[in-house]
Amino acid sequence: MYSILVVEDHREISNIVLKYLENEGYQGTLAENGIEALEYFNGNTFHLVLLDIMMPGVDGFQVLSEIRKISDIPVIMLTAKQEEVDKLRGFDQGADDYVIKPFSPRELMRRIKALLKRTYPSHDAQILSYGNLELDLKSMKLFKDQHEIMVTTAEFLLIKTFIIHQEQVLSREQIMALAFGEAYDGYDRNIDSYVKRLRQKIEDDPKEPMFIHTKYGIGYVFGGKK
Repeated sequence: MYSILVVEDHREISNIVLKYLENEGYQGTLAENGIEALEYFNGNTFHLVLLDIMMPGVDGFQVLSEIRKISDIPVIMLTAKQEEVDKLRGFDQGADDYVIKPFSPRELMRRIKALLKRTYPSHDAQILSYGNLELDLKSMKLFKDQHEIMVTTAEFLLIKTFIIHQEQVLSREQIMALAFGEAYDGYDRNIDSYVKRLRQKIEDDPKEPMFIHTKYGIGYVFGGKK
């Protein structure tokens, strides 16, 4: 099941969108402001974000900017504005699509379906595995010994990168580019924090890791011998 974060401060609109998402078989989560949206995003795994631009406090452009620092998740912007400059600004910041209010919920569902299909093609391998770890790319879930381990979007992207590039020594800069894209402008030491949290979740003994090994002065290597 695809999980979608809906960021919309007008309850009438969000109720309609959530109902249509449910009817389409998606799991919708509502955030009613920018701060709440970032809290949900950093603590959960989502496949797509519907993001309203005009919100009090932290607006949609600011939320999009923060999301793009750690993730290339597909984002559809919702806006009542039709000025070309707003669209260009959103696309420049990494938005994947725009829907102008008032919109047809059916059209929105078609756009969501098309974007999900492009982002998560069914003909690609759906499971990555290493030892007793399995990563389901479609559901964005991580399993160890067939038991689900809850991970954030950033942690999911990190473990995916490690498994794909297993037994390769990667610098922090390489990890940032591979996991989060060249446009990621976070600090390389952010990777250390992500690795620490991931070790707490997947290692039997985080102090004696079996999966993620530190290469002092260089970066990290996943799997193989120390």
